[in-house]
Amino acid sequence: MTTATQTRSVIVERDIPQPPAKIWKALTQSHLISEWLMDNDFDLKVGHKFKLRGEWGGVLDCEVISIDPERSLSYAWDHHNDDPLYALKSVVTYTLTPTDTGTHLRVEQSGFRPEQKQAYGGAHAGWKQFLEQLETVSARGG
Repeated sequence: MTTATQTRSVIVERDIPQPPAKIWKALTQSHLISEWLMDNDFDLKVGHKFKLRGEWGGVLDCEVISIDPERSLSYAWDHHNDDPLYALKSVVTYTLTPTDTGTHLRVEQSGFRPEQKQAYGGAHAGWKQFLEQLETVSARGG
């Protein structure tokens, strides 16, 4: 049975030729997050509330949900918008898996409602760009 409350996830995966420790650093240090994702006031503490500020002028209210150092990081991501097609409460989870050549990074952003096709497509394209930038930042070593 299909209901209007069902949501779907954007999943983007990338193999990065850096060890998990370097990827983790880029995922969890505020100044590095600003370089590949958005300006922020992130702190690596469960329950920490922070904001991501997009170049487009939007602000996302976030909260750290779970931390498994160098393996997994999750936070709630709340994009307020007067248009329900763009308002989004979601969870972003980064999963790092060591490989022979570096790290397999999987990003999942869950919570897209069926009518949010444009936001879903935009997130899919956006995460691909963000991960490309994250790879550059992690290669530099921060």
